[in-house]
Amino acid sequence: MQNSNVQSTQTEINASRTADSIASSSQTQIAWQRSEDGSYSPSSYIHRELSLLDFNKRVLAQAASPLHPLLERLFFLIIFSSNMDEFFEIRVAGLMQKLSLGDVASSPHGMRPSEILKEISKVAREAIDEQYRILNEEVLPALAEVDIRYLKRDELNAEQSEWMHRYFTEQVSPVLTPISIDPSHPFPRLVNKSLNFIASLEGKDAFGRDINLAIVPAPRSLPRVIRLPDELTGGKEHHVMLSAVIHEHIGELFPGMNVTGCHQFRLTRNADLDLSDDVDDLAKALEGELENRRFGDKVRLEVTTDCPTEISDYLLNEFELHDNQLYRVNGPVNLTRLLFDFNIPALRYQPFSHVIPKAFRRDVDKIDTATSMFAAMREGDVLVHHPFHSFLPVINLLWQAANDPKVLAIKQTLYRSGTNSEVVKALAAAARNGKEVTAIIELRARFDEASNIAVANFLQEAGAVVVYGIVGYKTHAKLMLIVRRENDRIRRYVHMGTGNYHAGNAKSYTDYGLFTADPDISEDVHKIFQQLTGMGKPAQLKKLLNAPFTLHEKLMSFIDDEIAHAKAGKRAHIIVKVNALTERRLIDKLYDASQAGVKIELILRSICCLRPQVKGLSENITVRSVVGRFLEHTRVYYFYNDGDERMYCGSADWMDRNLFHRVEAAFPIEDKKLFKQIYEDGLQNYLRDNVQAWTLDGAGVWTPVQPAADEPVHIAQEHLLKTINRVGETS
Repeated sequence: MQNSNVQSTQTEINASRTADSIASSSQTQIAWQRSEDGSYSPSSYIHRELSLLDFNKRVLAQAASPLHPLLERLFFLIIFSSNMDEFFEIRVAGLMQKLSLGDVASSPHGMRPSEILKEISKVAREAIDEQYRILNEEVLPALAEVDIRYLKRDELNAEQSEWMHRYFTEQVSPVLTPISIDPSHPFPRLVNKSLNFIASLEGKDAFGRDINLAIVPAPRSLPRVIRLPDELTGGKEHHVMLSAVIHEHIGELFPGMNVTGCHQFRLTRNADLDLSDDVDDLAKALEGELENRRFGDKVRLEVTTDCPTEISDYLLNEFELHDNQLYRVNGPVNLTRLLFDFNIPALRYQPFSHVIPKAFRRDVDKIDTATSMFAAMREGDVLVHHPFHSFLPVINLLWQAANDPKVLAIKQTLYRSGTNSEVVKALAAAARNGKEVTAIIELRARFDEASNIAVANFLQEAGAVVVYGIVGYKTHAKLMLIVRRENDRIRRYVHMGTGNYHAGNAKSYTDYGLFTADPDISEDVHKIFQQLTGMGKPAQLKKLLNAPFTLHEKLMSFIDDEIAHAKAGKRAHIIVKVNALTERRLIDKLYDASQAGVKIELILRSICCLRPQVKGLSENITVRSVVGRFLEHTRVYYFYNDGDERMYCGSADWMDRNLFHRVEAAFPIEDKKLFKQIYEDGLQNYLRDNVQAWTLDGAGVWTPVQPAADEPVHIAQEHLLKTINRVGETS
């Protein structure tokens, strides 16, 4: 609990904020109802998948924004492609499975799977068309102006064409396997998202057969973008696509026959994993499912715009897909492997130095290097805000613990990592040094399963105890516990975070991490680890909120408290910053709070199923999303509580899966200085953003925020770079 004086800050920010006041001035009229049992009608909710699609469109909008450097705009196009791949692999695939079981509405929004899929097809098609328009009309021409070019076949000069032919002969042709389509060669089973070509042929082959069609899969070992040699370009960044190389020379794969057409295509499959809750060995079961992911049910076919209808129809029929699952694209069918990482600083974001918090910038001459971080944590809690603060304190703490003879044990959760991670290496070193190391590894972190299995094997070989958490509940909490003997007594040190123990993510995701030696919090973390490795009833925790046991219940009670304050005529205020809001009971409770007069400000990166600014339903709720250079990933829950303010950070979004089907932990911010820092930098700063923010209205439409004529520009992430990392300051 806290009594920080932040009301003056709130007043100043409210005075300068215009976007939200404009949004609140016009209420949306929605025909919502409330039944006798207190539940709201389906019209009160936005569909989850359509909201996620809207987030991807906000990402795409960054590619068209001149606020971002040119190569970063290209990268946003690649991110959009990757996001859409996962959207089809997981979300669309799941809807198709529901449809196969019956076209029945099963979610709060009231839409049937067929209706959702129809709307997704329309919106996704428009977004993908816009993606290729941005690529072809904006990004590629701008890149060409700075001599970065992806050359088409007819743009090559004679020398370059000759080099490309040699490259095909020496590097490409030896690994290609053309597959004719005939009674003895049925249509091949193609890997998920692989690049393939379909060739139409005339003439007879070596065996006298009339072959009309052949498939040529492009091996994943081949680069999709090939840089032309400097001597042919004058050292410029000129490239050709693998698809162009194969297309130009595909006739050489069918000697004596005439290739009448060649068209690239890509098939997207269901990539979700289906594990039963009664498996005997989770790792072995998961390894088996990973192979199945490559050949899951088909969900989408991509072809180029010039692919003839008879060819696309043939492929649709072969894959048992419908017309609305066909996507024609004006360019390469897979932009996720487009080369973008050129070493041209002027076309990238301005680099910055990641700051070490002052508490950890110690004079090591005065403090034993083996205990310096422990000494700092004993003096008080330390907060890091990635990526503005370095991830090094996490790594340094682990290495100090691994080499400190006073450290007895280390326990840590790992959700996304890799065997090359310094975190994993430090844990392995600690185990080899005789520490009791326990790693709770969540194998089922989507698309990182294979890496997590490798980490588990690596740590086990080093002597660590590896546990895979609880079957049926993903371990998503970010916890580290170090047990140390000091003066004949045991003392615990804890790190908790909103993000993964992944140094790479810490450079591009915004996350909070708290270092503390608080005895009550340390005891709570100890009990959570006991729950994960042993058996027994839910532990009674003193300070932490723990899903699936207490987190949802406490959040509901905190909102109830704000409702009570509002009804008593007192100030009531809630600010929530999470990735997504989908859990119906929390949404309903926020509706109740709005109608009671509670001011509610939601900062949601991606999915929002709540309708804000609806007359009679949610007038007091505003929703905004900030999309910029860094992926917003912090989770902060703030409640005014009649001046005795509450603030928690944690690993959980406000989603059903996080609150009921995952192991999550939310920790209170009790230090007054850190409380004020998060409130100002992590909440109010984002509520002031009038450039990279978007606001949601009751109709489900996201609108980019623009500063008023007399309003100073404020970009939340740039503000943090300036204040924490001193970016933009002149020496």
